[in-house]
Amino acid sequence: MTGSTSLLKNLRSPQDLKQLPEEKLDLLAQEIRKELVATVAKRGGHLSSNLGVVELTIALHRVFNLPEDKLIFDVGHQSYVHKLLTGRYWRFHTLRTFGGLSGFPKRSESVYDAFETGHASTAISAALGMARARDFQHQTHQVVALVGDGALTGGLSYEALNDAGNSKTRLIVILNDNEMSIAPNVGALSRHLTDLRMSKGWISNKKRVKTGLEKLPLIGKPLYRFVHLSKGFIKSLIVDEGFFSALGFHYYGPIDGHDIRRLEKTLRLAQEFDGPVVIHVLTQKGHGYDKAEEAPERFHGIAPFVVETGQTVKQSEVPPFGSVMAEELCALAREDDRVVAVTAAMAAGTGLDAFAKEFPDRIMDVGIAEGHATTMAAGMAAGGMRPYFAVYASFFQRAFDQLVHDVCLQRLPVTFLIDRCGLVGEDGATHHGVLTFSSLLPVPYLTLLAPRDEQELRAMMRYSAESKGPLAVCYGREGIDQQGKWPYRGFRLGRWEVLQSGTDCAILAVGSMVASALEVSAMLDEQWHIKSAVVNCSSLKPMDTELLRAMNDRPLITLEEGLVSGGFGCAVNSFCVEEGLNPPVINIGLPDTFVQHGTRAQLLKYLSLQPAQLARRIMTCLKE
Repeated sequence: MTGSTSLLKNLRSPQDLKQLPEEKLDLLAQEIRKELVATVAKRGGHLSSNLGVVELTIALHRVFNLPEDKLIFDVGHQSYVHKLLTGRYWRFHTLRTFGGLSGFPKRSESVYDAFETGHASTAISAALGMARARDFQHQTHQVVALVGDGALTGGLSYEALNDAGNSKTRLIVILNDNEMSIAPNVGALSRHLTDLRMSKGWISNKKRVKTGLEKLPLIGKPLYRFVHLSKGFIKSLIVDEGFFSALGFHYYGPIDGHDIRRLEKTLRLAQEFDGPVVIHVLTQKGHGYDKAEEAPERFHGIAPFVVETGQTVKQSEVPPFGSVMAEELCALAREDDRVVAVTAAMAAGTGLDAFAKEFPDRIMDVGIAEGHATTMAAGMAAGGMRPYFAVYASFFQRAFDQLVHDVCLQRLPVTFLIDRCGLVGEDGATHHGVLTFSSLLPVPYLTLLAPRDEQELRAMMRYSAESKGPLAVCYGREGIDQQGKWPYRGFRLGRWEVLQSGTDCAILAVGSMVASALEVSAMLDEQWHIKSAVVNCSSLKPMDTELLRAMNDRPLITLEEGLVSGGFGCAVNSFCVEEGLNPPVINIGLPDTFVQHGTRAQLLKYLSLQPAQLARRIMTCLKE
C-alpha cells in the first residue's frame, strides 16, 4: 500500500464515488495519480495512458451504473484507475504480480470488468455486440466503449463504427484523444482529429457571438435565440465532424478530458440520445507526473523506476533481442538500398527506433494495423524491395490470413521479425507469444527460425538477406548470451547444432529453451548418470531430417517455450511417423491453456519448465 489515501481507501465501489462531494473530486484525482505512480514504479506497467484518463474514469463511474451498465476499454492497459474505483484498491499493490491483479481487464477478477481487452481496436466491436445482446433481451442498460485514438488506426474499429452507425444501435463511444498512442499516430485520421482539436475555439466564439448579438437593439435577443437553435448548423460550418456523422454517429466534442464536471454533463447528455454517440475527449498522456508528461511514449509501458528521477531500474546486462536485431538490420540496410522496415506502432518496443534514426525515410509506421502491414510488405516485395516487418508475436496473430494469402501463397521474400515469442511476463495471457510455432509451422513455403542466443540471431539476420521466399525469425523478449560457455559455430538452414553428445537420450531444444536444455543435461548426468545429447534446433522449418534419422536409436525429448499442441514436438512426431522411425518421443512445452501473468521465472516454475523440474520429468519418463 502506498501514500496517503484518505479518500481513495474508502471507495469500495462506484456507489461510494457517487456520494463523494463534487468539491473533493480534484483531490481524489491527485490521490489516484499518486497511487498510480507509486505502484507502477515498483511493479512496472502502463503509466502514461492511465495518468491521462483519471478524470475521465472518475466521471464515467459517477454517471453510469456499473456493473449493470457496461464499460469496455480499448486498449485494456488504461484500466488501472477503473480497478482502483471498483473495490480493488486494497489489492492494487499486487498489480502485474503472479497471482495478483492483472494489468488488463479480467472478467474472472471483477464483475466490473465487462470484457477482456489486451489488444487494440476491439472495444467498439465488442461493445456493439453487447449492445445488441441487450436489445435482443429487451434490456435498457448503457454500453460504453472507451477507445484511444491510436486504436482507430486499426481496421476493426472502422468495421465496427460502420456497422454501429448503420444499425442505429444505442451505443456510446468515447474517443480518448491524447495525440499519441504507443507511437506518434499516423495517417488521415490523426490529421482529422488534429483539425477537430482546433475547434475548441468554438466554445469561446459562442460566448462572444452571444455577447455581441445581445447588444444589438430590438433584434439582438431574437436573433441570438435563432442562432442558438441553429447552433448545430453553425457548428457544422466550423467543426469538421463529418467523419463520424457520415457513419451515423451523433458527435459531442471536443471535451476537456481533465474537467470532471464538463465530462459528467456531456456523459449525461449522451445517455439520453437514442442512437450511436461519439464523445471526443482531449486528454494528456502522463498528466500529473512531470516525467511522464515529458516522455509519454517512454512511460507508456515501463519497467520499475525511481519516482524522483524517472530512471528505470536496470534489469539485465545482456541486450534484448530487439536491439540486436536492429543493429543487424541497420547493417543490412547500409549494404542494400532495397531493405526497408515496417512497424505497427511499435518501433520502440521492437527496437526499430534505432533503424528509424539512421534511415527515417526507409521505415513505415502503419499504426495498429498488423494485417495491412503484412499485405503492404507483400506488395513491396512484389515490387522489388526487401521488407522486414518487426512485430510482437501476440499482435502478429491478427495478420495470419495476410501471411498465408498475400505472402506465402506467392512465395514473396518478406522477413517477419517476431518478437516476444514464448512467455513475456507480467502482461499476461493476451501478450504471451506461445502460439507462434503451432500457428506458423503448418504454413507452406514459410521458413521458420528460432535463435538460441544473440550470436545466432545475428547470423539469421545475415541469412535473411539471401532468402528467396517468406522467412520468420522468432525470438523472446529477453536477450540470451551464451558466447562464453558455448561458442557459436555458425548457422545453416535445415541443419541443427549438436552442442553436447550423449547416447541415452537426445534433448531437441528450440530457441530460449536451449540454455535450459544444457542445464538439464548436466543435472541428468550428475544425479542419475544419464548421458543426454543436446541439440539446438534453430531451423524449425526446414528441420534437420538427416540428424533425426541418425538419432533413431535413442529416446527424443523435444523442448519448446510454446504450446505442445501443434508445436515443434508435434512436427518431429509427424516426421518420425511418416519416415517409419520408432524412437520414443517425449514432447515438453506449455499445456493447452492460457497462462496467467507473472515473471518469466515464476511462470516457468508454475508450468514445471525450470531446469530442475525438467530433469526430474525426463528422468521419470525415461524410467517408465
